[in-house]
Amino acid sequence: MSSHIKDAAIAEAKSVQEASKGVLKSGAYLYPFKGIIFFATHKDLWGPFLARAGRTVSLGLGVTSFMFFFTYVPQMAVIAFTSGPLAAISAGLLVLSESATITNILSRSFLVEDALIDTFDGTLVARDQESLVAQGRQVKPRSGGLDAISRLGKVFSRPFSSFKPEVLIRSLLYLPLNLIPVVGTVIYVAVQGKKIGPGLHSRYFQLKGWNSKQRDEWVEKNRASYTGLGIAAFALEMIPFASIVFSFTNTVGASLWAADLEKAAK
Repeated sequence: MSSHIKDAAIAEAKSVQEASKGVLKSGAYLYPFKGIIFFATHKDLWGPFLARAGRTVSLGLGVTSFMFFFTYVPQMAVIAFTSGPLAAISAGLLVLSESATITNILSRSFLVEDALIDTFDGTLVARDQESLVAQGRQVKPRSGGLDAISRLGKVFSRPFSSFKPEVLIRSLLYLPLNLIPVVGTVIYVAVQGKKIGPGLHSRYFQLKGWNSKQRDEWVEKNRASYTGLGIAAFALEMIPFASIVFSFTNTVGASLWAADLEKAAK
């Protein structure tokens, strides 16, 4: 039995090692950071974010206050068995992570859906991909000094899914992994990143006119790239109070990758 367990562990370690090599080789994990730079240097992309900032900050403060009031003490009591005197700090960090996760999911579902679509499309327009964006919305001509966001017209359809409780529940169930020093957080980010990576290109797939089979085949072909993209994006969105900002910069990064894919295909 011990021999089988050892063999299984070795096989799993090799699998993780190969997957890690693929992620690093793809370079897609750099796009969330490219998105930060591009967003910071292109003020015309700030409009959609600023228009939702007030409501999103209010939501974040409300969720964080609620979580600390109702869950901090119970979680600290549980964590005290493993963390001892550090339980107060560990519980505080866990509650902040939970609050950031809940805020991000709720804001994406109810407050910033349209803004993220505009940000993705606006970035494509800024990268001279008007013809691609025109597959999903009206695009105004390049005239009169209009910036990338101002050139965006009526949206024909929206790719982002509506609120799904199972997404929130799954994220919260995995959060306790963060209590395991280093390894637990790495596993948590990797698992979540692998799931959300393809979602960052949902708008791109729609603009391409791909059906579910074409999308799944493309994602599987580029699995390492989407895992890297998702891991980097999710790690940034775990940062308390800044998660919503990074959801916009991650959208910009995903759009930059889409623009590069289009240019490479020509």
